[in-house]
Amino acid sequence: MRKLGILAFCVVFAVAGAASAASVTVTMTKVNVDGVGDIIGTIVFQDTARGLKVSPNLGGLSEGQHGFHVHQNPDCGPKEKNGAMVPGLAAGGHFDPNAAGKHEGPKGMGHGGDLPVLYVDGDGRAARAGLAPHLKTSDLAGRAIVIHAGGDNYSDDPKKLGGGGARAACGVVIY
Repeated sequence: MRKLGILAFCVVFAVAGAASAASVTVTMTKVNVDGVGDIIGTIVFQDTARGLKVSPNLGGLSEGQHGFHVHQNPDCGPKEKNGAMVPGLAAGGHFDPNAAGKHEGPKGMGHGGDLPVLYVDGDGRAARAGLAPHLKTSDLAGRAIVIHAGGDNYSDDPKKLGGGGARAACGVVIY
């Protein structure tokens, strides 16, 4: 009987712990003018007391820093702009629930969708966790996660949206 009570306590504790630390896993794919390409890995987003923990497990990316954002629409497909198809453009612009209209990075008060820069090593792998203090997993529902080809300076100067450039990979948040 005592073992049954301990087991019940452990189950309740585990369920309560899981409920307080919501998480969502997003599968990421490369994007191109024809649509979505190969899967490059996953990113786990988890609520913490300090904000949204972002844990990538990705491969096949170019070495260096990459801009990384939550985008408005749950669509990674290409879309036409100025007569040309643009990879991942169907994801729309950066998630900006407070209409800040500016890019200040994950710790600033700009776009709500600003995530920490993604670091990719010489083997094309990204595994360094980061934190987005102003986001929760519930903010991600019905959105896309986009990795840009270039870095991100968390500013709109000298180039808008941190200068990350083309969209290189994307994943739709489904849960």
